[in-house]
Amino acid sequence: MSAEKIVHIEGNNWATEVIQSPIPVLVDFWAEWCGPCRAIAPILDEISGTLAGKVKIVKVDVDKNPQLAGSFGVRSIPTLLVMKGGTVQEQMVGALSKTALLDKLKPYIA
Repeated sequence: MSAEKIVHIEGNNWATEVIQSPIPVLVDFWAEWCGPCRAIAPILDEISGTLAGKVKIVKVDVDKNPQLAGSFGVRSIPTLLVMKGGTVQEQMVGALSKTALLDKLKPYIA
């Protein structure tokens, strides 16, 4: 597993990890108690290793960061955002398969 490549948003690292990222960022809004969030976690771990240097995986715990989740209109989890240049490019809700997720990321990966 490559979970060590996944960045957890805690406090004030949103701007440096997401907004200022030179590569596209896949933001996972999740919670510990969310079954579908736990189901997609191993896929995100795998992608973080496979696409290292091409896309950054960032996790935002909605229970610890409710204002951030609210600012993006997150009403259901998991919600995944593809961000590039600090702007939301794509939004996906629910647990996706690895193939579906890679297909969604393909246009943003150099």
